[in-house]
Amino acid sequence: MHDDSDLVLPRIARFVRERLHPALYRDRVPVLVTAWEAPGEPVPFAEAVRQEFRPFPVGAPWGRPWGTVWFHVAGTVPPEWTDPGTRPELVVDLGFAGVQPGFQAEGLAFTPDGVVVTAVEPRNAHVPLPGGPGSPVDLYIEAASNPGTAGAWTFAPTPFGDLSTAGSDPLYRLVALEIGLLDLGVWELAQDIWTLSGLVGELPVGLPRRAEVLRALERTVDIVDPDDVAGTAGLGRAELAAVLAAPAHASAHRVHAVGHAHIDSAWLWPVRETVRKVARTFSNVLDLMDQDDEFVFAASSAQQYAWLQEHYPELFERVKTRVADGRFVPVGGMWVESDTNMPGGEALVRQFVMGKRFFREELGVDPLEVWLPDSFGYSAALPQIIAGAGARWFLTQKISWNETNVMPHHTFRWEGIDGTQVFTHFPPVDTYNAELSGAELARAQRQYAEQGRANTSLVPFGWGDGGGGPTREMLAAAARTRDLEGSPTVRITTPAEFFATAEHEYPQPPVWSGELYLEFHRGTYTSQARTKRGNRRSEHLLREAELWATTAAVRTGAAYPADVLQRCWHTVLLQQFHDILPGTSIAWVHQEAERNYARVAAELEDVIARSLAALVGEGDREVVVNAGPYAREGVPALGGAVREDEQPGGDVTVTETADGVVLANAAVRVVVDARGLLTSVRDLVADRELVAPGAAANLLQLHRDTPTNWDAWDIDEHYRRTVRDLVDVDDLAVVERGPSRGSVRVVRSTGSSTITQVITVGAGSPDVDIVTDVNWHEKQKLLKLAFPLDVHADRATSEIQFGHVHRSTHANTSWDAARFETVAHRWVHVGEPGYGVAVANDSTYGHDTLRSTRPGGGTTTTVRLSLLRAPLFPDPTADQGEHRLTVALRVGSTIGDAVAAGYRLNLALRTVRGSHDVAPLLHVDDPAVVVEAVKLAEDGSGDVVVRLYEALGTRASARVTADFPYGSVVETDLLEQPVRRPVALSADGTRLTLRPFQIVTLRFAGE
Repeated sequence: MHDDSDLVLPRIARFVRERLHPALYRDRVPVLVTAWEAPGEPVPFAEAVRQEFRPFPVGAPWGRPWGTVWFHVAGTVPPEWTDPGTRPELVVDLGFAGVQPGFQAEGLAFTPDGVVVTAVEPRNAHVPLPGGPGSPVDLYIEAASNPGTAGAWTFAPTPFGDLSTAGSDPLYRLVALEIGLLDLGVWELAQDIWTLSGLVGELPVGLPRRAEVLRALERTVDIVDPDDVAGTAGLGRAELAAVLAAPAHASAHRVHAVGHAHIDSAWLWPVRETVRKVARTFSNVLDLMDQDDEFVFAASSAQQYAWLQEHYPELFERVKTRVADGRFVPVGGMWVESDTNMPGGEALVRQFVMGKRFFREELGVDPLEVWLPDSFGYSAALPQIIAGAGARWFLTQKISWNETNVMPHHTFRWEGIDGTQVFTHFPPVDTYNAELSGAELARAQRQYAEQGRANTSLVPFGWGDGGGGPTREMLAAAARTRDLEGSPTVRITTPAEFFATAEHEYPQPPVWSGELYLEFHRGTYTSQARTKRGNRRSEHLLREAELWATTAAVRTGAAYPADVLQRCWHTVLLQQFHDILPGTSIAWVHQEAERNYARVAAELEDVIARSLAALVGEGDREVVVNAGPYAREGVPALGGAVREDEQPGGDVTVTETADGVVLANAAVRVVVDARGLLTSVRDLVADRELVAPGAAANLLQLHRDTPTNWDAWDIDEHYRRTVRDLVDVDDLAVVERGPSRGSVRVVRSTGSSTITQVITVGAGSPDVDIVTDVNWHEKQKLLKLAFPLDVHADRATSEIQFGHVHRSTHANTSWDAARFETVAHRWVHVGEPGYGVAVANDSTYGHDTLRSTRPGGGTTTTVRLSLLRAPLFPDPTADQGEHRLTVALRVGSTIGDAVAAGYRLNLALRTVRGSHDVAPLLHVDDPAVVVEAVKLAEDGSGDVVVRLYEALGTRASARVTADFPYGSVVETDLLEQPVRRPVALSADGTRLTLRPFQIVTLRFAGE
């Protein structure tokens, strides 16, 4: 016979579209609909039901952008609806569009006594009705008119991301609110055909199995009477029974399907809307669990459970019950699904401390897997943090978005900078929003890189990003593909079951060492600079607040402000979510983030002031305190010293010459030319010039920044082709002439923006400080600051959490070439054997460092910092306005000098009035070992917890001496639980031996 499958498949699709789907409901009856529109922000159920509800006709428009309309539905299930093959349910269409759920209108159904029933969403547009024929229907639906801020994903600017520009015209039209009688046989037939059609679409032409299934589907379309679908659906199902019963091949790929809903804690909607998305998704999941005894659902982010506990306590208790049953599975162990590129080391630790504490105390579980499917790359410090937090496994998905290189593994051991390895899985299905379609399952099998060595992968299924989660259709697909010839086998399990199975199946997988760099979304290191500055400042304020509050508690008995510190940490950790800190959310989210950072700063400054007041005593002497890990200007690390009246003299000279203004001290000589550029930076100790011949440093460069897609997310490589050096000067003046400081102010303008820089050399310092104030009003531009250095560097060394990584300055391989924009924390170091230079910053994360050969010989290594961007989507006002960014160039720098420079810029000395010094709580005798945190224990015991790490990438032996009474000291994990390794105690302190980049946490218990 000739092959007519190309004709059969369209026939089947049209039959489903025009005959089967319209027959899903045998009958529909109207209900009485009334409504009340909340005038402002959402209100709780109890407040909404007290309002005056007015008649609302189906077909009428409703819902201003970001508004809420409460619909009250009243009616009766017809008494004649008695057929056992049917089920009545409320059918709801709020005006749903064809786009993905979570990016449009959605709702939540309540009983009259305020009990949440389930969500109402485009793929979950029904509400169960528990009563039988003749029973009353009385429900409230909280409908959210969330605008489609993504549009058609053309990345055009949207007014909907800001309430002030979103408008007030209704966005939606109520299409349907009625009671429908669902025909279960027709629905089941629809699921049979969907699964088998998907299978046919993936099987090779010429395979007998494909022909067998195709012809069975064709016969089904012949058998089912289009004029009596309900009466003949059973015959159609019988025709498909045999092909559905054919078992999978013994060698078929094995899929562990995990019910999931990746809910972004903020993105194209504000945080307050995420609170409601969590309730909608979790209620939908609970409803499915009542229908399907095998369904298991996994959800991460302690913050989202905490929101549920606060705003929907009854729903939280139901979730808690299912957690105890093992059906609702908290995963991840973190406060949110955080970005891992930019949060500081201690902040990443606290993601686990706060997350696991909530899961343990409130839900009685301790997740063993770290669940980060959607973050934009993964720090090489993470494996050690994962292990230190008591987790065993790691899951991600996002690396499948790489533009250039395909990740060679799907199951592997990931090795961090200290050598710690964690068992990792990267689902070959390449999505964390699967429907369990034939195409998805076939892709998981086809792309699985470990074929022949292992045969099991994980598929997270359920609508995500904007929430929603699994649907009954997805569960039907899972049931049909449990053991189906031509398909991978599908088993619904928990993440822990998958990982245990995969680890047993593949005990010696390959090792991937170093960061998991995402070759995409490189602009996230720079977008929304104020959000990034707020994060950096908050992290260091938290360090100061904990240090001084702990010192005050130990030295003076002052009360430790645990509640304030926890509240501030929760805010900072939430805003490290992978669409807030990366700068990829709507304007509303970032405006709120800035307000939150201001509140955090005010609270922490109050904690710091109160603690220091208790420590320094009453008096009028200047006491300088140093929260950093290194002594500075005569002030001990982690302590304070009274400043004497007479200050030491400086050595800075300022000279105006034909070449420009010369700023010099005993360590460095800088020439600022008439363009405000550094034409010479001479290391006077090493007697060498740092600025490359013919070049100039402190060069601001303006690039066109028009990514192909994903504006706020991406910096595309083609940005390099259009650049303008900003060398014109509006004003240049000497503003400080020594002897303690010499400074030059440079003012320049570009487009509608003004840039003011102050270049400073301080007494005795090898640093050249550059403070850049920008009044930024550009659009789709990237501002970089360049330092072309006369060093031959094969690699750039960039600070990350608890250490640093090396990245090539060349592009020998496709992996090197794709890494053209990278993240660094407080510093980047470049050097050649025997000599190095550091570039430190106070709030910048994006960098690029390249080496080039000069025409006359020799090489130039150029370090550039990405200061500002101006993307138009999703926030068309991104980065507009005032910014201050500080950079320091340190000459003759070792890695240790770079570490110190980073702390100097980010932890300024404080001066307070008092009467005496502040003795540090502890001393460390090896500068390679850095104190990262000093705090009181999370359990309220009053024990002092100290976290240290080896910062230089060497082995270190350090003595930690505590200057306060204690009875014992133990090493703990990151969660402050004792570990097996004993700590040596001696009269002169605790001796520690650390491997490169090792993190150690010590707990000092009271006497």
